[in-house]
Amino acid sequence: MTKNPPAIFRPRGRVSVVALACLAALATHAQADEGMWMPSQLPQIAAQLREAGYAGDPAALADLTSAPLNAVVRAGGGTGAFVSADGLVLTNHHVAFGVIQYNSTPGRNLIDNGFIAGDRAGELPANPDFRVLVTVGFDRVTDQVLGAARGKSGRAYYDAVDVASKRIVSECEREAGVRCSVANMYYGTDFYRVRQLELRDLRLVYAPPRSIGNFGDETDNFMWPRHTGDFTLLRAYVGADGKPAAFSPDNVPYQPPSHLQVASDGPQEGSFAMLAGYPGITYRHRTAAEFAEQVEWTLPTRVEVFDSLIGVIEQAGRENAQARTLYASQLQSLKNNRKRAAGELEGLRRSDAVQLRGADERDMLQHNARGDRRELDALAGVLAQASAVRERDLLLGLMMSQSQLLRSALTLERLRIEAAKPDETREAGYQARDLALIEGTLKQVQRRYDRAVEKAVLTALLGRYQRLPDAQRLPEFDAAFGRTPATLAAALDTLYAGTTLGDEAVRLAALATAREGRALPVDPLLALAAKLVPAQVRLEDERKAREGELLRQRPLYMDVLAAWRAHQGRPLYPDANGTLRVSYGRLESLQPRDAVTYAPVTTVQGITQKNTGQVPFDAPRPLLDAIARGDFGATADAALGTQTVNFLTNLDTTGGNSGSPVLNARGELIGLNFDSNWEAVSASWWFDPRYKRAVHVDMRYMRWLMEKVYPAPHVLREMGL
Repeated sequence: MTKNPPAIFRPRGRVSVVALACLAALATHAQADEGMWMPSQLPQIAAQLREAGYAGDPAALADLTSAPLNAVVRAGGGTGAFVSADGLVLTNHHVAFGVIQYNSTPGRNLIDNGFIAGDRAGELPANPDFRVLVTVGFDRVTDQVLGAARGKSGRAYYDAVDVASKRIVSECEREAGVRCSVANMYYGTDFYRVRQLELRDLRLVYAPPRSIGNFGDETDNFMWPRHTGDFTLLRAYVGADGKPAAFSPDNVPYQPPSHLQVASDGPQEGSFAMLAGYPGITYRHRTAAEFAEQVEWTLPTRVEVFDSLIGVIEQAGRENAQARTLYASQLQSLKNNRKRAAGELEGLRRSDAVQLRGADERDMLQHNARGDRRELDALAGVLAQASAVRERDLLLGLMMSQSQLLRSALTLERLRIEAAKPDETREAGYQARDLALIEGTLKQVQRRYDRAVEKAVLTALLGRYQRLPDAQRLPEFDAAFGRTPATLAAALDTLYAGTTLGDEAVRLAALATAREGRALPVDPLLALAAKLVPAQVRLEDERKAREGELLRQRPLYMDVLAAWRAHQGRPLYPDANGTLRVSYGRLESLQPRDAVTYAPVTTVQGITQKNTGQVPFDAPRPLLDAIARGDFGATADAALGTQTVNFLTNLDTTGGNSGSPVLNARGELIGLNFDSNWEAVSASWWFDPRYKRAVHVDMRYMRWLMEKVYPAPHVLREMGL
């Protein structure tokens, strides 16, 4: 295990003076509310943790393979935590929404009605592509990754890093059931090997009804006050030998190395709070030009495109109840991303982030004693190349992520091509290690696809693509779909009328063929994929050349930034990248604007006040009756004299932190992170302590629901409650 805090390294492999200055700043000037810290950094801020109220040993937090951090897992696209010795995983309702939707039909609507497994035999299997990853190793491998890259540039630099990373992953994954990756810290400066158990058999144990788990829906999303019971319980299973395995009736519950204990009490304003999770990505150390592009183009364009896709799917759902169920998870994701983009745009403007980042960068460069301005200018040139094709890349990326059959066809064709290569040289995502996930993705299509909806989604995306200037167009796509709405409509009609990929057996047979590198069956979508994949590969080649230069050039920018921050006495934690991070702070109220103050805790009285009986504020009758009875028992807040629902902290979070456990000073579970306030959505780029708050489900609310409203006493007993 790597226990030392990360240092800032130049690509040439020596420790810079800046690294030592940063560590000194880290040890003396850390702020409690800002920072997504690597566990190995926490001993450096031990004094600040204790001063903030942490009662444990900060040094014990340095090892993410020991309790309590080894109870925190990556769950689906978010975070979760083990809460029992028999593999119960607590995460958000919205993180597990795909699992709930996968098991729902119009005649058995678990989304609306919720679900409680009466016993383990009644637990329902998750969609085949849902995973829980348990981190079991985190080791620095910078020298191994960069050894062959030094002295190279562009695509050669990228390939050297890629080959070294794949070799490290391949050696790491010789152990069955282990999923490994190489994490890039400080933008190409430092690299870590991450080892994770890949749990593939997850089952649904407890999900509240939509009117609790998603109370308020998009109206309340990113808003405060909130009154949402955004939680779900899953169980992880493994083979009888204790190793990760695909679903089987013979599997047994996974025995985690540790699990979190839910606190018997709850937090009060000013209470210490600590959160651990897997934040996806932040951009706080990006250049001023990237900040400007985010505000001036990227976010407004995302809002516009997401609006069009949301409109298409909602219209289909109004006309077809089955389509409404099939696309419920995708629609919720689009709405969340759309609102996040709008909130991020508003927040960056409110904080004047573009101007402030520009001023910071100018000051940083003026204090740069290295004399590397020419190299920094070269970095700006590479970023400008990516900007020139930004809309095309956005649309083609969404074409893959928002389709089912077309994505399946493109995936199968690319796998066929990659299968002819030695495994270690295949493109990431198409190696032997990825076959189970590809199969799971192909299997879940049946529960997520409607022909008319997919055609409408692709019409919206490809119609916009057709309006791009010639410099961003691709001949293969023009040949396939034409350049007018009429030719696009005719092409999609022909493709989807003739394809048989909507049949699961056909997809899986094609998978068996593709993984052997043999010719795929005759099918119009597969024939189309054979024409489009070469264009995708060509774009990948261009992207890799740019990324190679960015991997080579950004460490210099980071070194200059680190020196400037150290001069100011400010620490430099790495931007989030999907690896385990810890933030700490306190329960805190919010003053979003003049003369407005929000309390940091909400109660069930707010549910009755918001309730209209109509979606999205249609609180279920059992909940309203329980609130009216006032039978809150031990879960009531003593000071408030009623049942709490959600609370606010100033913890540093972003996307991917959904489902992150919130701990008290004793390391007990007091909350489950599920959202940010509207004013703080922009924190992935710019941290503004005036507005940054995280929104959590109070564990007392979860306990009360499971005890008094939708009872699951057997699950509570298993959790030690």
